[in-house]
This record gives sequence, C-alpha cells and structure tokens, in this order.
Amino acid sequence: QVQLVESGGGLVQAGGSLRLSCAASGSIVRINTMGWYRQTPGKQRELVATITNSGSTNYADSVKGRFTISGDNAKHTVYLQMNSLNPDDTAVYYCNTVATTPGRGIGLERHDYWGQGTQVTVSS
Repeated sequence: QVQLVESGGGLVQAGGSLRLSCAASGSIVRINTMGWYRQTPGKQRELVATITNSGSTNYADSVKGRFTISGDNAKHTVYLQMNSLNPDDTAVYYCNTVATTPGRGIGLERHDYWGQGTQVTVSS
C-alpha cells in the first residue's frame, strides 16, 4: 500500500501564488509518475500536471506558463508551484502516483494511488 499526504492548499487572491506538496510513503519499490489533478463540483477530475521519474513533465493547456511541477525522487515527493492564479483554478486538487510495489507473491505490482485532496480557492 502507498499513502499520499498533500499540503499547501488554501485561499488566495487572484494573481497570487500557492505551492502544493505531496509525499508518498509505504512499500514503494519505484515511483513511476506523480502528478496533480483537480475537480470542481459536477465536473470530471482533470489533469493539471504530471512528472515521470526521469523528469519528463506534462501540463494541461490551461496551466502552461503559470504552474510548474517538480519532484524529489529520493523523498517520493512532488510539488506544484502555482502562479498567476485565477478564479478558474478554484478546485480540489488531488495528488496521484503510479507506483510499483511488492506483489502478494513473487514479483511486483503497479497501481494508481490518490491523495485525499486539498482545496484551492482563488478569490476575484
């Protein structure tokens, strides 16, 4: 099992910045990717940004140039620096990882894990 603990959400004025952090712990053999998704009421959860263990990143078009994802492989931690926030960024932000863990028998397993979510609210 892998646990994800998020921090850094809160209330900020439009134009401001926030930094989200997410730390993974548990029986981790390898973190394959970590990332952030967000969801607002009545809408599907959407990709914000992801980063692989080799450092390749992917961003939603709506956050390119404003958000930066980074990771610390040794600490199994991912960060999301969010600048120039606007009210459309208001959502619950969820940390995600695809991690390889020891299997129940011989071998390894690869699963998707989610954090509990952290609220980001941007006021106009």
